[in-house]
Amino acid sequence: MGRMKSDFDSAMGEALDLARQAAAQGDVPVGAVVLDADGEVIGRGGNRREVDGDPTAHAEILALREAATALGRWRLDDCTLVVTLEPCTMCAGAIVLARLPRIVIGAWDPKAGAAGSMRDVVRDARLNHRVEVVAGVREAQCAAVLREFFATRR
Repeated sequence: MGRMKSDFDSAMGEALDLARQAAAQGDVPVGAVVLDADGEVIGRGGNRREVDGDPTAHAEILALREAATALGRWRLDDCTLVVTLEPCTMCAGAIVLARLPRIVIGAWDPKAGAAGSMRDVVRDARLNHRVEVVAGVREAQCAAVLREFFATRR
């Protein structure tokens, strides 16, 4: 706890690269990385719903799966998820279930976000685990990637 937004600048840069790769494959540009206790990237994901034909292939889910495989355990209680867009309800639930202590968000998602904007699943006092939310890391860049993607489709 107590880390600064700037501590996650590089990791968000990698998440942005993954988001751009997702966009190039025709998917909503969201990217995520999981950092281990030492700050090393151990999980990566970009949205793959279109490519995989899988409604659960969100960037966060893919990054969490890769991190769990790398560590050989489902409990990611010493890791941090860095993601370009505020997680949806499904992803927020997975974050809580993985016992992540912290998530770092680029842009907010006022239409579907579940980490503080529309809902706050990750900090719901009724659940057995709450997650620290660090928001606004490279927010303008994260929002721009999404805006550009949707501008070409409207």
